[in-house]
Amino acid sequence: MERTLSSELFLEEKAVNTRASLPLRVLANLMLWQRRISSRHQLARLDSRLLADAGISEAQRYEELSKPFWR
Repeated sequence: MERTLSSELFLEEKAVNTRASLPLRVLANLMLWQRRISSRHQLARLDSRLLADAGISEAQRYEELSKPFWR
């Protein structure tokens, strides 16, 4: 899952580094959290064949799905 989260981490880091205003940082965090929720819903729907194609084990999926949306 690290491959898909790297762009999100870049946006989060950029918002902090540019000292964006508070409303922009809040909006960026809300958007990041929504993307995490959406990608984890998609991950939950994958069958074992698709997980294997993506190189994700059942344990990795469980670990990712057990995280709260803010992490």
